[in-house]
Amino acid sequence: MNLHRKGRTALVLALVVVVAMAFRVSWNALRDVARAIGADTTAATLYPFVVDGLMALALIATLVLAGRDRTFALRVLAAYTIASLVLNYVHGLVPELHGQSVDWGRLADWDPANWVLVLLATSLPVGSIYFGSDLVAKVLHHRPTPITTPTINAEESTETVRNRSRSDLVGSTPGTITANVKPLPRAVAVGFLKSTIPAKPLPAVESIPVQPTVTPIEVRAVAAESTRPRRATGRVPDVARSPRPKRTPGELLAEAREATADWPDARLTAEGIRRVVRTSPANARSLRDTLRAERGLVVA
Repeated sequence: MNLHRKGRTALVLALVVVVAMAFRVSWNALRDVARAIGADTTAATLYPFVVDGLMALALIATLVLAGRDRTFALRVLAAYTIASLVLNYVHGLVPELHGQSVDWGRLADWDPANWVLVLLATSLPVGSIYFGSDLVAKVLHHRPTPITTPTINAEESTETVRNRSRSDLVGSTPGTITANVKPLPRAVAVGFLKSTIPAKPLPAVESIPVQPTVTPIEVRAVAAESTRPRRATGRVPDVARSPRPKRTPGELLAEAREATADWPDARLTAEGIRRVVRTSPANARSLRDTLRAERGLVVA
């Protein structure tokens, strides 16, 4: 980094030296031209600063400005460069300008060419006032475009946090709750399912003595046996059936693949899979790991 900075500094210094020497060479010619169009000694001395100085100002404005303002600065730089070149060329063609023996207002023998050259030489100071003021105003009102740095998309980050499954987060697992259930002395018919073990007749409820000091026994609702003959098929009514049949792991994986085929990698979370496939958190985590492994992603 330091070597690169030193190289840039050396390049700028070299450019300044070259521009200074070129200005010294052009200064002699522009001074003589200014004297030929009627400028006094002081005005002739300052005349090169008006022409070549505006070229330097336009060059700096070109480096600062952008867009249409930069194009305008480039046009001003090109126009004054051509004008300075023309006046230096005339100075080389007219030897009388070197010895100050030329008549005032006479830069060429041909009248039309002389009129054009005099008009050019006399209009450059006025143009320097106009174009120089405009360039300075553009530079002062210029607002540089801020450099944008890569940032994390807030919407994607929020969506990722929202779609994250709660089961993926580290948390305490509640202890296993053991129910205080007393074993029944015999098998009974519960619901619509009939036990294969013959059940003994239940005693009448009124005959069970109630002891006030004994812990009350949990009373469970038992469906009464119907006197109508049951069908041999033992089919469970549709009302008692589960709304969705139990799916195998292969069926769950196939359904998850189809649902998440067009999902991006960031959306492939256990909570999102659980909502789409409608399964348990454990199955959702297993499906997430399998799908991420199929995509070549790192399994969390």
